[in-house]
Amino acid sequence: MSVVIRLMRAGAKKRPFYRVVAADSRRQRDGRFLEILGHYNPLSQPYELRVHKDKVEKWLLRGAQPSEQAASLLRSLGIAQAPAPAAAEPTPKPAKKTAAKSARRVHRKPSERKVRAKATRAAKKKTAAKA
Repeated sequence: MSVVIRLMRAGAKKRPFYRVVAADSRRQRDGRFLEILGHYNPLSQPYELRVHKDKVEKWLLRGAQPSEQAASLLRSLGIAQAPAPAAAEPTPKPAKKTAAKSARRVHRKPSERKVRAKATRAAKKKTAAKA
């Protein structure tokens, strides 16, 4: 599961208010989230941005990726994005399993019903090709 730190819209029509949340990247923008990290009100002058710095840093260290807007807001607070983990050397692929694994595999013969269905499909195909 990849986690993103993003803004979740709340508030009334034409009166946006955003929550800063940690959420699964596959979820909807305003859908289920893992944790609320703060909030952002763009309408107040100057804008209001409150964030639990320790919670955000915890998620960044766990590998969460902030969205572009969330990253911009976090930079304004001085919270730097955690450096990406150093790419380790690619691990060599394990050798292919030999006959030991294939010997364990048991091939079942198809049921009579499936054999008959396959035969009738082949017969229909043959007659259609002749026509």
